[in-house]
Amino acid sequence: MPGEFEGQRVTVMGLGRFGGGVGVTRFLCARGADVLVTDQSPADQLADSVAKLRPLIDAGQVTLRLGEHNVSDFTTCEMVVVNPAVPPGNRFLRAAKAAGIPVTTEVRLLVERLPNRLRTIGVTGSAGKSTVTAMIGHVLGKFFSGAGSGVSGLDGTDSPKPTDPRNPDPRPGTRNPKAWVGGNIGGSLLEHLDAIGPDDWVVLELSSFMLERLRADEATGFPGWSPHIAVVTNISENHLDWHGSMEAYVAAKQVISRYQQQGDIVYLPPGGIKAFDGIRSKKAYSRRSTYVPQPEVFRLSVPGRHNRLNAHLAYSAAWFACKETSHLIDREAKREMLADFPGLPHRLQFVGEFDGVKFYNDSKCTTPAAARLAVEAFVESGGGEGGPPGVGVHLILGGYDKGSDLAPLAGYARSRCRAVYTIGATGDAVALAAEAAAGGAAVVRCGTLERAMEAVGERVVAGDVVLLSPGCASWDQFENYERRGERFIELVRGDR
Repeated sequence: MPGEFEGQRVTVMGLGRFGGGVGVTRFLCARGADVLVTDQSPADQLADSVAKLRPLIDAGQVTLRLGEHNVSDFTTCEMVVVNPAVPPGNRFLRAAKAAGIPVTTEVRLLVERLPNRLRTIGVTGSAGKSTVTAMIGHVLGKFFSGAGSGVSGLDGTDSPKPTDPRNPDPRPGTRNPKAWVGGNIGGSLLEHLDAIGPDDWVVLELSSFMLERLRADEATGFPGWSPHIAVVTNISENHLDWHGSMEAYVAAKQVISRYQQQGDIVYLPPGGIKAFDGIRSKKAYSRRSTYVPQPEVFRLSVPGRHNRLNAHLAYSAAWFACKETSHLIDREAKREMLADFPGLPHRLQFVGEFDGVKFYNDSKCTTPAAARLAVEAFVESGGGEGGPPGVGVHLILGGYDKGSDLAPLAGYARSRCRAVYTIGATGDAVALAAEAAAGGAAVVRCGTLERAMEAVGERVVAGDVVLLSPGCASWDQFENYERRGERFIELVRGDR
């Protein structure tokens, strides 16, 4: 409602260098709130985000507190909206709760206001969730007749696309559904709420941080939320520094199905996921994907067996959504429906081929499990997707320490790669573990990405693959994984 927050003072905790708090701030202001945005980063590091809010700042609707947090900002307002990456035990959030101030998040504000929970798809997992989310949006946007795809976080547009002649609208004269993609993948769907119709599908990538705050909350009366269609790609160690234990991390992931109702559905990969064995109940049922990955089913431009599995999960969810809206996917077109899916930046992104050496940017890979999948994409057939047998992989590993056990990954890399180059805070530990493992890969301690690329240049030969797939977060040396990937691309192309 336009005046929903009229006259209320709201504190938004976390503006972010890439505008993570911009969308929710605009949403709140549009509904009458006076917003204080607070971030511990100094103003010069937040210049781009501040510029996006400049009209609201000049109008007096937004006040900034940058370079610090102040306890009073969290105890004298009507509501706090917190960035999902802030741990629940943060002292400023504890102060807000002690003062009886409700604490929420952008995604919770969104799901509370979506017009139809039965038109929601949620995707989570330790690896692959961004790709599966994007694939679902790609398929739905293609097969909803005349609907196009209102995609936030992918291309930033919501313009209609041409009607697909294979799928004429089964309801002439009615508004065709659209597919909206958001959540952890980037962008804010809050600003599009007025355009999201009850027949539209909303596809959300949900991180463990986001899911943690979608639990039932007695203090605010929030009943808890799970999507109508849930997709879980996999579960492995991740964010243990934030959650405190593997049990707590798994419990957060389980929220994606915990509040489902009769008729809702969960898609799991072949073989299932042990953590979700007990979700079957009277209120929700589990439909496990029993598809065995078959390369001939989908033609993909993105490499790897794991991406073929991603395609199966995405297709399953999209098929169910289309079925529920009376849109039938042409089975003859199934093989080609993801052939033009380009993949996502920093996710096994092909940078280029120079002097016969191919370079791939997988900077988004921040878990050991994801890094292993990336390596498997190139060594599973002796050299990768369409590559000649015997292709050697030069793997760059390491970064910020999130508490994950990197030894198994280091051992696997030593046995399957031609060389392993270690960087970042975990670099020495990864190198030690690799050196202690069996295998013939050279292990090169580099420290920085720049030195790693110098070392790579001394060893690669035509036909090799250079893969940045760190298996760790980037925060020890870079602002985020995007900047790490961009730097890799700069180094690849810099002297050419």
